[in-house]
Amino acid sequence: MGATIIDGRAIAARLRARVAERVSALPYKPGLAVVLVGEDPASAIYVRNKDRAATQTGISAQTIRLGPNTPEADLLREVARLNADPAVDAILVQLPLPGQIRARTILEAIDPAKDVDGFHPLNVGRLADGLPTVAPCTPRGVMKLLGACGIDPAGKRALVVGRSAIVGKPTGALLLAADATVTIAHSHTRDLPAECQRAEILIAAVGRAGLIRGDWLSPGVAVIDVGINRLPDGRLAGDVDFDGAAKVAGWITPVPGGVGPMTIACLLENTVDLAEQRRGRSRSL
Repeated sequence: MGATIIDGRAIAARLRARVAERVSALPYKPGLAVVLVGEDPASAIYVRNKDRAATQTGISAQTIRLGPNTPEADLLREVARLNADPAVDAILVQLPLPGQIRARTILEAIDPAKDVDGFHPLNVGRLADGLPTVAPCTPRGVMKLLGACGIDPAGKRALVVGRSAIVGKPTGALLLAADATVTIAHSHTRDLPAECQRAEILIAAVGRAGLIRGDWLSPGVAVIDVGINRLPDGRLAGDVDFDGAAKVAGWITPVPGGVGPMTIACLLENTVDLAEQRRGRSRSL
C-alpha cells in the first residue's frame, strides 16, 4: 500500500481563497512590496509568481527591480523608503542578493512589523521563544500541510534534515511549539539513516537530490520534502527519493507540487496578518 500523496497545489488554492475572502472584507487593500536585485532567473520567476498570486487575491502588490550592481547603500535607502510608506504593510527582499550586498544587513533594516518573511532577528527571537510572530513562509506552509492531512505533531518524533535559518531552524521551532519531540539533523549528524528510521514526521530541507532513501524510513512516516533540486536533464527533484519513499511512508509531498505552492500562499496570508496588525485589526499571528 503506497503513501497518500499530499496535493500542495490544492491545499494552497484553498488557502489563497480564504485569504481573498479576508481581503475582500477589509476597508483597504493590504500592500506587499517585493524588492528584486539583479537578474537571477529563478528569483525572477518566483517574484513574478508572487506578484500574480497577490494580485489575484486582491492584495496591492508592487515589485521594485534594481540592477545587479546596485550598491548596498542604495538598497538600504529603498528599504527605508518602504518602511516609511504607510501603504506598504509587508516587505520582502528576494534572496539571494549580489555579492556586494550583505543579506543580514538588509534583513535587519526591514521594519519588523513589515517583515513578511519573518527573517528579522526580532521575529526570529520571538519564534524561538514561542511568542506570537510572523513565521517564515515555507515553514508555515509545512505546518499547514501537516494540518491539512490531519497530522498532529503533538507527542510525535519529528526530524528536520537541514539547519538553515530560512527553513530548518524555524520549522524546528514551529514543530516544538506544536509539542513535537524535535531533532534537527545536518552535515555533521552521525548515522542519518538511523535518525530517519526513528522519525514519525520527517521534513527534508537540505538541498541534495534524492539524499533520503525509502529504506531509511519507518512505515507510515509523514514526509514533507522542501528540497527543490535541478537534475542534469532539467527535471526538478526533492531531497527524498520519491519512488522509494512512497512505498513506505504514510504521507508524502511531491516535488514539484508540494511545498512550493504553499510558500506563496503563506506569503499572502502573512501579508494580510501584518496589514491587520498594523492597521488596528488585531489577529493572532
